[in-house]
Amino acid sequence: MGKLAVRALRGVLAVVLVGTVFVQASMVWTLISGNDPEDGSLPLTALRVITILGMVSAQVASVCVWRLVAMVRRGTVFSHHAFRYVDGVIGAIVAAALLWFAVTAVNAPGQRDDPGVTLIMGGVGVAILGVALIVLVLRMLLTQAVTRDVEAARMQAELDEVI
Repeated sequence: MGKLAVRALRGVLAVVLVGTVFVQASMVWTLISGNDPEDGSLPLTALRVITILGMVSAQVASVCVWRLVAMVRRGTVFSHHAFRYVDGVIGAIVAAALLWFAVTAVNAPGQRDDPGVTLIMGGVGVAILGVALIVLVLRMLLTQAVTRDVEAARMQAELDEVI
């Protein structure tokens, strides 16, 4: 992985982390201070709480990707330590999908005249779960690569003994 790609990715991850923390802080302040201008048309408090939790899932995924990029730069990504970060990304994506389903449920009563919006939102939630499944498949590929790397190291050690 090139230095430019690593710097660009880390820059994007840093902006995501700082941005989500800023938005979370302002949303929490709005909830705590009692200045929530909810007019009754939508349950804004529930949507704000779901949004705050959604940003936590984005932050978890960002930190895990940051750690994986660091492992790639060091050449240690093909180890058992990488699995916890990949699992963290999968968990964050699943949490984001569940939170999206919660948004869909909160929004559904307002869509009685046009239930297609709720169906589309449900489809988006399924698509988010599909991304988690893609990352799970990539985890399986990482498992195979780690197994092969361990096997290659063992065979190299045996060859070194013979020589």
